[in-house]
Amino acid sequence: MYSEGYNCFVDRDKMDTAIRDLGPKELSCTDLQELKQLARQGYWAQSHSLRGKVYQRLIRDIPCRTVTPDASVYSDIVGKIVGKHSNSSLPLPEFVDNTQVPSYCLNTRGEDAVRKILLCIANQFPDISFCPALPAVVALLLHYSIDEAECFEKACRILACNDPSKKLIDQSFLAFESSCMTFGDLVNKYCQAAHKLMVAVSEDVLQVYSDWQRWLFGELPLNYFARVFDVFLVEGYKVLYRVALAILKFFHKVRAGQPLESDNVKQDIRTFVKDIANTVSPEKLLEKAFAIRLFSRKEIQLLHMANEKALKQKGITVKQKSVSLSKRQFVHLAVHAENFYSDIVSVKEMRDIWSWIPERFALCQPLLLFSSLQHGYSLTRFYLQCEGHEPTLLLIKTTQKEVCGAYLSTDWRERNKFGGKLGFFGTGECFVFRLQPEVQRYEWVVIKHPELTKPMSVGTTATPSMRCPSMSLPSSSSSSFDPADRLSPFLATRHFNLPSKTESMFMAGGNDCLIIGGGSGQALYIDGDLNRGRTGHCDTFNNQPLCSENFLIAAVEAWGFQDPDIQ
Repeated sequence: MYSEGYNCFVDRDKMDTAIRDLGPKELSCTDLQELKQLARQGYWAQSHSLRGKVYQRLIRDIPCRTVTPDASVYSDIVGKIVGKHSNSSLPLPEFVDNTQVPSYCLNTRGEDAVRKILLCIANQFPDISFCPALPAVVALLLHYSIDEAECFEKACRILACNDPSKKLIDQSFLAFESSCMTFGDLVNKYCQAAHKLMVAVSEDVLQVYSDWQRWLFGELPLNYFARVFDVFLVEGYKVLYRVALAILKFFHKVRAGQPLESDNVKQDIRTFVKDIANTVSPEKLLEKAFAIRLFSRKEIQLLHMANEKALKQKGITVKQKSVSLSKRQFVHLAVHAENFYSDIVSVKEMRDIWSWIPERFALCQPLLLFSSLQHGYSLTRFYLQCEGHEPTLLLIKTTQKEVCGAYLSTDWRERNKFGGKLGFFGTGECFVFRLQPEVQRYEWVVIKHPELTKPMSVGTTATPSMRCPSMSLPSSSSSSFDPADRLSPFLATRHFNLPSKTESMFMAGGNDCLIIGGGSGQALYIDGDLNRGRTGHCDTFNNQPLCSENFLIAAVEAWGFQDPDIQ
């Protein structure tokens, strides 16, 4: 490196403007918890040389495949790979998906070097099929590397990480899309106001969320991205979700009530992120990110696996050449105005409900399973029509024209395992809601109040009776399941050290009643004749009454989730 601490790839004037170098510091910390705090506090953020040393140390300690390309490999292959191309005409690997290389504070030589490194990585990692985040990672690392070969080695170690508990960068379209769906699920739960805005102003809300990695790996200015990357190397992938959620929260705070600058909210968010310095400092962004009390890493991994499984079962594993996500059914497509009819909700109301459900089921279309006006006012018939379907949506209309309901994660057949007695089952993905006279959704109390519980250490397998309801795609038969279906479900209550059983009373069904939520009261109680019901506050969802506390039922419907390819 040069005496000022910068290498030959960096534009010194730009770098001095972007990140002031206040001189070297030493870092002797070896304790992981202390290192996390130092990373979050930005201990090495204003020392160019120290950040380079810390990156070298952290990346060196990443557990990798036995054979991982190093700097000497780069020296051996770069001439052959680059060949007779001039640096400016070097093509980018197909797996970057036409992502532009962010220059940050690189000079022309640095920008050319990034292209060379990416091509050499493509040569050594033929299994990488989709990795649009990589140009930004390589560009950042080049600021803090002695030469191209060292930067190549660092990037290779990140890509070759073989610790299953430490996911770093998505390297396939399946992994990338699963991450996008997982981010959408997290937005739905932790940024409900922002999610409501996205649904209102965008035709394809999932397309907006599919841009989340670009906010971080491309649009964020260098001094912000470097701070995020500092923590990412210490804590892993969960940090990326946190920061992207914080960005969306700030975007909503600034733009709520204001007209969008364009008719493309996706582009508006990109512009907001690019100019984020006008809104919030890197310190405040990270402060907001870590104030969000996310699910445990284990729960997020289970959610990601559920989303990945849903995509696999629908055959969405590679990017379509012509149109990305050509098989995905977005909210405005899933609920077709021309063929949707309900005696309880309008198309718009059903679309609102559809925007709340887990993203892996947004791949599906609503399928009417039971209607009291068609099948009669019988709880027995209700169970008969719903069994074998998972999840289901319960809708209730009172004689006072109030509308409420519940999203229920688990097959009603589970009630049979209690031997005729009333017993609760389900997972933390269940929620209750009202639509009329005003819209309100109530989720599992633990989501907003994680202080009620401590995550438990869980294995990845369960007995067949504990089979994961929320990990499977909607089904209409009782076909046998394979061992993969025995994976522990996302938000299964046995993962959590709950203070009492009242926080896990999601759904229960007997011959003479159906109950949603429990504890101090019940969110919904419906009698066996589907004639009368009551609602009140319950501990499971911490909800207000969903309609008049004692009500007469005008209509009940149950909806399932149908693969659009199955008509």
